[in-house]
Amino acid sequence: MFRLCVPLLAIGLTACGDEAVHFDRAEPGEALSAGAATVMKFDQSAFSMPSANLSPLRRLDFSVGNSFFRNPWVIAPASTTARDGLGPLFNTNACQSCHIKDGRGHPPEGDASNSVSMLVRLSIPATEAHADVVHQRGIAPEPTYGGQLQDMAIPGIAPEGKVRLSFTTHRVKFADGHEVELRRPQLDITELGYGPMHPQTLFSPRVAPPMIGLGLLEAIPEAALLANADPDDLNGDGISGRPNRVYDQVTGETVIGRFGWKAGQPTLNQQNADAFFNDMGLSTSLLTGNSCTERQVECRAMPDGGEPEVSDRILSQVLFYTRNLGVPARRNVDAPQVLAGKTLFHRAGCQSCHTPQFTTDADAAEPELANQLIRPYTDLLLHDMGEGLADGRPEFEASGREWRTPPLWGIGLTQAVSGHTRFLHDGRARNLMEAILWHGGEAEQARRHVLEFDSEERAALLAFLESL
Repeated sequence: MFRLCVPLLAIGLTACGDEAVHFDRAEPGEALSAGAATVMKFDQSAFSMPSANLSPLRRLDFSVGNSFFRNPWVIAPASTTARDGLGPLFNTNACQSCHIKDGRGHPPEGDASNSVSMLVRLSIPATEAHADVVHQRGIAPEPTYGGQLQDMAIPGIAPEGKVRLSFTTHRVKFADGHEVELRRPQLDITELGYGPMHPQTLFSPRVAPPMIGLGLLEAIPEAALLANADPDDLNGDGISGRPNRVYDQVTGETVIGRFGWKAGQPTLNQQNADAFFNDMGLSTSLLTGNSCTERQVECRAMPDGGEPEVSDRILSQVLFYTRNLGVPARRNVDAPQVLAGKTLFHRAGCQSCHTPQFTTDADAAEPELANQLIRPYTDLLLHDMGEGLADGRPEFEASGREWRTPPLWGIGLTQAVSGHTRFLHDGRARNLMEAILWHGGEAEQARRHVLEFDSEERAALLAFLESL
């Protein structure tokens, strides 16, 4: 008998029992993944729409934020003073270049000049000497290259290096004999611009995640997240999710992390500021100065665009935009195959981490985000995903085997929006089934259940996921 959990609609928690659950119809309002904020758009622009419940006046604010998210920043000094200060080292010159159409990034192709929508996080094993920086940044940065490799630079400055992934393959067999080929990435960094790296450098390649529904995730009450945490696995189900606890640059306190592949950022504003700083080399009032390390002397001597280069007004406008990117409605929620797939999703225990729903806080940052019944399919908690997915790189309290459960809403529109179906933190999976089969650790039992599915059941599970 499978151990099953079903959502409690009113409070957004999960109840578990031994009875097999069968979904023969959709729940009321199930297609509205973001409640009243859900958008009815399903083409390449599906992830770029404002929340459906924004007023016409607020949509103007959304458009202003979108312009700063979409348009490129330029090198200082420039006549475009509102957008200058790019670099000297950077990964991209516009947010939209990584989050193309506000969607999912991918590893660099073989002939690409830079990695663009995939970056590489760096760190070294922390010692007592790193205590202060680890407290604030969650890692001990690599001494020469910092916490993130930047593979682009302004004229006169050397990029930090060139990034490529290659792949080795192995095959996984289902109970009925069907086989799937999985790819294991091998990271290759060449043309280092500032000398060799520390011999114990830890690397973590990460693709840009989709931008939809971030304000709603921020509005989930902390108590609802903690209610799903079970760090000591007291209920004995093999799932021991726990929150990451990270540094808040505004309050100076340690708080729960929600954003990033390891939940290393506490708020959407801090996530945005970190992206401006590390991805584009732009300072904000939260992160001042530049991302050049002490050993990159020429880089530190280059002109900047003022302090801060991203004004609080622009940062606020980008925050409004990123908070209010709408989530598309689900498709075919009543289709028999989709309902069968939903049943199988629960039978395998996937919902133990991919929590189906929450109700957002009445005191959300924006009124349109408040009191919404949302269906993100995430608990925003850290889970040990096994050695196969491990990057070996701790971040705050997250271990080298732990990752935040990514939201699944919108995942079925990845091809339409992004033009590819590359999944997981490094884009190794070429489709949803490959992504499922990479699950290990706390998800190993669910993976084993899926490996017992026959072709009809596999098709139904994928139909459900593609409906999200």
